[in-house]
Amino acid sequence: MEKVRRLRAMSSLCRQQAAYNSMNKWKLLAEAEYWDHLADLELSAHFQRCNATGSNEIEQPQPITNTNDAGEKTISA
Repeated sequence: MEKVRRLRAMSSLCRQQAAYNSMNKWKLLAEAEYWDHLADLELSAHFQRCNATGSNEIEQPQPITNTNDAGEKTISA
C-alpha cells in the first residue's frame, strides 16, 4: 500500500506543477495520468493477492481476443 501512496503523490505533484507551468501543462497532466494508472494497477494487484487463498488461485493476465467482421480472431495486449 505504501507504493500506491507514493505513486498517487507523484501524480499529485505533476498536477500541481501543471497548474503553475502553462508551457508544459498537457505534458504534466499526461504524466499525472500515467502515475495514476500505475497506482491503479498496483492497487488491483494488491487486492488480487489479498483475495487469493492459495498461490494457485492468483490469475495471470490473459490477452483479450477480439473477433473481427471476417470471423478471424485477433489478440490485443
